[in-house]
Formats: sequence, structure tokens, C-alpha cells
Amino acid sequence: MPERVIDLRSDTVTHPTEAMRDAMYRAEVGDDVYGEDPTVNRLEELAAERLGKEASLLLLSGTMGNLVGILSQTRSGDEAIVGAYSHIFLNEAGGPAALGGVQLHPIPTERGVMDVQAIEAVVRDPNNLHHPRTRLVCVENTHNRDGGVAVPLGVMDAVGEVAHRRGLKLHLDGARVFNAAVALDVPVARLVREVDTIQFCLSKGLGCPVGSLLVGSKDTIGDARRWRKMIGGALRQAGIFAAAGIVALEQMVDRLADDHRNARRLAEGLAQIPGLSIDLGVVDTNIIMLEVDQVRVEPKAFVAGLAERGVKIGSPYGGRIRLVTHYQVSGEDVSYALRAAEQALGLVHA
Repeated sequence: MPERVIDLRSDTVTHPTEAMRDAMYRAEVGDDVYGEDPTVNRLEELAAERLGKEASLLLLSGTMGNLVGILSQTRSGDEAIVGAYSHIFLNEAGGPAALGGVQLHPIPTERGVMDVQAIEAVVRDPNNLHHPRTRLVCVENTHNRDGGVAVPLGVMDAVGEVAHRRGLKLHLDGARVFNAAVALDVPVARLVREVDTIQFCLSKGLGCPVGSLLVGSKDTIGDARRWRKMIGGALRQAGIFAAAGIVALEQMVDRLADDHRNARRLAEGLAQIPGLSIDLGVVDTNIIMLEVDQVRVEPKAFVAGLAERGVKIGSPYGGRIRLVTHYQVSGEDVSYALRAAEQALGLVHA
């Protein structure tokens, strides 16, 4: 048996804290469809206030939040501009097209950044009968596939400016937007000032067992509430898990900096191991994208070797593997994981 188990596959594996469990046990509840769950109402008010918007809506997942956010600002036959490596485009089962008739138009990103000139170049002429109408731009911050990079404030503002100047709405897949704000040392409300809707997850680095929130204007959130009902996402006594979300927003945001420090130390250590490489320039937050030299290292064997030693990491995409730190990964765990990586590669003995 391994000495310990360290799960670096994702920050979705986190367990609720003792404070969350206590809050969930004691949560006052009601029927949210009737607007009568006081704990849900408090969480939604708190989320809107923290992000500087008018209203918010509790949903079951980040994918649901992105879907409802897109559907609330488009019509069937419209088009949304997205990053070519965005979670919305790659990992959300084509929901906007399947359920809303919304076409996704992917454009490249470089270290999480969507170039404003590239956005301008693909906005459709609304008077051209041959084209769908461009209605929405979707950005991602932090950007998962580009290495957890925090998209800078200036870029967020610039994308908002071009979107609004062209008559478009801007949606943020902010699953880890609090990681971005902490890494950039920018208040989260300022970071999303130019954004019309934001989806953020409670169930990743913030440590909750379930839940995401969609934040925006009262009118848009009103439409989103109807879409949530339509796709079967209406909630009843949801205060039981909303209570954990309140604890997360009050207690778990500032400590994300610890996850970032652990990720940096882990990345620097792995980058020194022969056969492994990491672009340290994009390790801004808690995500590491590890590149394996497949001439020297067989990726699946490396993952299996780590698992034998109690260290779980993501499945390889070719020679690329993701590792994610979170509040259940300590500095000692980082040291153990680095030793385990050397052992898995046969560089040192146990």
C-alpha cells in the first residue's frame, strides 16, 4: 500500500471542509422554485455582490451555468465566438447547438488570450442573409487547456470593449475566476467589470461538493432561471448545499494563493526531472500542464507508476498530462509527489 494518497487529477476532487459540513447540517431551507429557500437567496445575493452584478442564479454545474448563460443571450440560429481550446467548445457535449441551435465559432487563443483583431475578423455582417448572426463572445479565465493561465485585466477589458462596440454580449466561463483574481491581485468585481454574464464554480478550488453560479443583470438572470427550469435544473431545498457555497465565498477565496504556491513548487520540481518539461511561464494558478518526452518516457506507464505510489494525476493526451493542486494538497504532499515521480521513472529507489 502507498504511504499516502495525493489526488492531483483535478480540484473537483476536493471534499467539503468541516465548516461547510456544519453549515450544511444547520442550513435553513425552503422551496427554491418558489423563491423560498433563504440560504439559496443569501448565496445568490452574496455572489452578485462579490462580482459587482445585479443578480445571480444557483446551478448544479459549470457546464449547466455556461449553457444557460449562452442560451439566455442568444436565439436559435445565432453564433457565439469561442476559443478553439475552450472548455465550452471541447468539453461540454455541444450543448448550445443541441439544445439552443447556437453555432460555436472557434478562434485561436495564445496563453489564454483571445486576440481582439481575431474577434473583429469573424463577427458576421448582420445584414448578410447567408450568415448566422453573431450575438456573443465567450472567454475563459483561468484558461484550463492553456495551463491555468490567468488572463490579464487589460485583455478582459479589451475583449469587452470590442464585443460591446460590435453590439455583442460577453460571457465568461469563470469556473476558476477567483483563482485568476487572486493570481492577478485584482478584485474579482473589477476583473469582470466589462463582462455581461459570468459562470463560476463552487465545486473546484473553493471546495464545495456541488454547485455553480451564473451572475449578470436582473433581466438576463430572469431569462436564465427559465432556461434552468426548461433543462430540468430547477431546485427545491437546495439550501443544504448552498450553505457550503456561502462558506466558500467567505473563507476559501484568499487561501487559493496557497494552491498557486504549491503548484509553482511542484511545476519547478517536475521541470528538473529528465524526460519531463513544463512551460513555467504559464503556471499562474493551480493548474500544471506537463509535457512528457515520449522517446524517453511512456506516458501511461508514468501515470501508472505514480498511481502505484499513491499519486493520482490526469490521463495523458498524447504526451500532455494535467496536474491540479487544491486545498487538500499540502507542501509535504508536493515533496512526496516529486519523490514519487523520480521513483516512477526509475531515477531513484524507494
